[in-house]
Order: sequence, then structure tokens, then C-alpha cells
Amino acid sequence: MDPQIAASVVPLLGWAVHGGILTRRLATARRDPLTGLHTRAGWTARAEHVIRRHPTAAVLLVDLDHFKTLNDTHGHAAGDAALTATADRLRTWCGRNGIAGRLGGDEFVAIIRDLTAADLDALTAVLHEPLHYAGASVSLAASVGLCPVADLPVPLLTDALAAADVAMYAAKGRGRRGSRTSR
Repeated sequence: MDPQIAASVVPLLGWAVHGGILTRRLATARRDPLTGLHTRAGWTARAEHVIRRHPTAAVLLVDLDHFKTLNDTHGHAAGDAALTATADRLRTWCGRNGIAGRLGGDEFVAIIRDLTAADLDALTAVLHEPLHYAGASVSLAASVGLCPVADLPVPLLTDALAAADVAMYAAKGRGRRGSRTSR
């Protein structure tokens, strides 16, 4: 190979490798290491895109009920198993129709392009299935808050999250283990 060509190719190759490494690091930073779900930053960018393209989208907040008690009773490894199971259930429920994320702790978020009452009932049912951990059946429960984006005067993700948060706390106030829509 001509030395001049080699001299110009080597730096380009180095920059290409460096760019690939940075891309992988950014992708890793936007994923929760325990659950593999999108972090807040990674989920937010995708959710804003969904809201722009799908006016019938709905934002959901999911909070595990009695998570501290689960950790205190069964240990932190059981808590991690509950978080992972919840993430898997939410990811599966979203499928190709939505995007799930983990905000932190025991709080999860999702955006769904089209949501029916049956879809919400199915999510609530799957989130309340017991977790099989260390040879025991551990009860899981979650409160779900929902905000259809079409219900907002201006379709903004921040407003949808705030309304879903209010709805989630209303579900918790009704004795937990349920869901509530922001209306």
C-alpha cells in the first residue's frame, strides 16, 4: 500500500473505532443496568417522538406497591428480581406498540400508541402475578396511572407525565393494586 494512503487511512480508522466505542457507551448509558429498560433520558427522547406521530398515544406510570416491605422481608436480591420481572412484564406488554422505561427505584414508565381498556386490564393483571423466587411465591402489586395524550390541551410529555402521576397516586389512594386514568 502506498505510504501516503496508509498515512491518511490510519487516522480515519482510529476515528471510526473511537466513534463506535462512544456510540456503544451512549447506548449503555441510556439503559438501566438491572432491567435493560430505557433510562429516563433514553425513554423521554423516544416518547416525545411517539407523541408527535401518534395523537392517540397514552403515557403510563407504574409504581410497585409495598416494595420496601418486599425488600425488608425477602431481601434485596428478591427486590431486584421483582424489578426485573416487572420490567420484563412491562416490556412484553408494550411489545411493538410502545416503549417501556425505568425512572428509578420501583417506578416505571411506558408510552403506548393505541390503548384500549382491555390492554390496561391485561397490564394490571400481569403486574399482579406472583413472582416465583427462591422456591417461594412472592406477591407483587402495582399501581398504574394513565394519561391519554389526546386529553391534554397541548400534547406535551411533561404534562402527560404529571397527569399520569396524579392518576397513579389516586390509584394508590384507592387501596393500591389498580389503575386509574387522568380524567
